[in-house]
Amino acid sequence: MKIKLLSAVAATAIFATPALAQNPVASTETYVGASIGYHDIGVDVPDDDGAIYGVVAGVDFTAGSTFFIGAEGNYHLGDGVIDSEYGIAARAGIKAGGSKFYVKGGYQEVDFDLVRIAGPAAAGLDDTEGDYLVGVGADIGLPGDAIKLRLAADTIAFDSTRLTAGVLFSF
Repeated sequence: MKIKLLSAVAATAIFATPALAQNPVASTETYVGASIGYHDIGVDVPDDDGAIYGVVAGVDFTAGSTFFIGAEGNYHLGDGVIDSEYGIAARAGIKAGGSKFYVKGGYQEVDFDLVRIAGPAAAGLDDTEGDYLVGVGADIGLPGDAIKLRLAADTIAFDSTRLTAGVLFSF
């Protein structure tokens, strides 16, 4: 009886080992990076756009062999009509080689330079506005997989357009 039981356990272990090798191991990737871009706030006044530059940080979790989900935060300074902006977003996408292609959705808060937009009469008014953010992007893997080139396009409430590029460092 013991020999039959040990044989069954050994056979199960032998046949289960290849199946275990096929299941991807869940992994976590944390990253930080620098970005620069263009933000057009879409209010149809002269010079309603400007450059933005700042930092991003996030974490991604594998969800199978090709899918991932994650969360990301950002903070940017701006010139022109944007003093600064910050936000948080969830990401979901696919992995292909060392690269990732994703969609994202979240919330973005923008601190405007209202004096530049509306003139001196706007001094002292609340100049911060926030709304939902949606977008798409790609993190292109470079040799070594620790550094990625980031390209992204998103919009805040479908009123503005943000195009950014950057460099990410994974660890």
